[in-house]
Amino acid sequence: MIASLQILTESIKTGKRKEAKAATEAAIEANVPPEEILNALSSGMADVGRRFKANEIFVPEVLVAARAMQTSMALLEPLLVKSGIEPEHTVVIGTVEGDLHDIGKNLVAMMLKGANFKVVDLGTNVPADKIIEAVQQHNAQLTALSALLTTTMPAMQQAVEKIHEKNIPTKIMIGGAPITQEFANDIGADGYAADAASAVDVARQLVSAR
Repeated sequence: MIASLQILTESIKTGKRKEAKAATEAAIEANVPPEEILNALSSGMADVGRRFKANEIFVPEVLVAARAMQTSMALLEPLLVKSGIEPEHTVVIGTVEGDLHDIGKNLVAMMLKGANFKVVDLGTNVPADKIIEAVQQHNAQLTALSALLTTTMPAMQQAVEKIHEKNIPTKIMIGGAPITQEFANDIGADGYAADAASAVDVARQLVSAR
């Protein structure tokens, strides 16, 4: 592997933004193909996800790694677009209506970006109709819904039911502190993720099963 790509992967693993930016710039200046730079980024985030799932690192470490990745992606995305390299899958993500919590949702969004998903982040307190509008507008293969409060679980259920009622061809993944696999089964969601690292695995399984 080219030295700058090795440094880039390691800087993502350790969350060193300045090093990640410098390594990305060095790779670009050396005319390394954009997809190879992207693979180096994805490799770093995949390692972060693995260690997070194994409880070797925790949310703060994942956040700094994700921010390092975002710094690199800001430099890389124009080259990917110019080269015609686009993510194969699109996900619309948001925290459901009545819920203003976003740390978990943001973490999932960052991890999905690192796994080369196109992420459309609707933010928090998102009504079901806005979710549906975004899914249809972006032709999203995946819809990811978050809720941190038990009081907003009915809003999540309503959103899932509305998507089904309209026969929108998107897979639905849900998560959040009060959410369980049983609840996902009950409301007809296609997948449940207990944490951000698991969300990437579940997302990949769902889009590959379409």
